[in-house]
Parts: sequence; structure tokens; C-alpha cells
Amino acid sequence: MKITILTVGKIKEKYLKDAIAEYSKRLSKYCKLEIVEVADEKTPDQASKVVEEIIRNKEGERLLKYIKDDAFVITLEINGKMLTSEELADKIDNLGIGGSSHIIFVIGGSIGLGKEVLRRSNYALSFSKMTFPHQLMRVILLEQIYRSYRIIQGEPYHK
Repeated sequence: MKITILTVGKIKEKYLKDAIAEYSKRLSKYCKLEIVEVADEKTPDQASKVVEEIIRNKEGERLLKYIKDDAFVITLEINGKMLTSEELADKIDNLGIGGSSHIIFVIGGSIGLGKEVLRRSNYALSFSKMTFPHQLMRVILLEQIYRSYRIIQGEPYHK
């Protein structure tokens, strides 16, 4: 299985880079992992709804360039479906059994995802009703994918 984390923006903080590197290393045992970063747009303070929409669309165009037709796309959205770790593991496992060989998880920028990206999504996933920094979300997502593979393999994991 190939897993792509497709995300807006770069990671600047060393502690986040270290965590991402650690989970990437751990995941190499289970899947082919790829992390793709696209440039984010500068969002002015108190931007209008129209300006925010333009920014989301620009970032969305960059994201869509990396989404292949045969990939199963899971967008991270605050209003998506919340799953337990076991349910996420089942989702990943069932996609593989069903013939999907490439899952793309999409993390938007600070103001979310554009309409075209949301339209392309096969599944909307939420980690919480709370808002997390998108850089930190990358670490949380990688940890949960790693935990999913441990569950799928019947290996121990912390509950």
C-alpha cells in the first residue's frame, strides 16, 4: 500500500520534523510513505470571505496536481466523520483488500480546503471538533496511521 500525506505548507519547527521523521521511519515497515508539501498562500489578517475563498482555491489547485485518478482521497475536515483508531485501521485495511493501492490523506492550510479538493474527496475524516495547527496535524495523522498498521498486523499498541 502506498500512503501519501498531501499537505499545504512546510514544517519549520525541529521538534515536529523530528516526530515526522520518527513516524516515517516506523511506517516504512508497513507501507510506502510519501509526504508532499505544496506552498501555502499568505492570508492577510481579517481577510474577507472572498479573499479566503481565493486562497483556498489557489492552494487547492496545487494539491489537485498531486492527486491521481486511481487514488482513494481522504480529506481531513473538522466536519468529517470521527473514527476510533480501530475503525481507521479497518478503513485502511478494507481499502487495501478492496483493491485500493494508494491512499492520499489531504491536510489543508490554515483556512481549510478549497471546494474542488473537497469535491474530489472520497472520504471526509475528522480527528476532533477542535482546531489543530495543520503542522501538528501531520504528526497526529502519521501516529494514527502507524497505530492503524500495528492494529492491522495484530501487534501491540497503547490503548
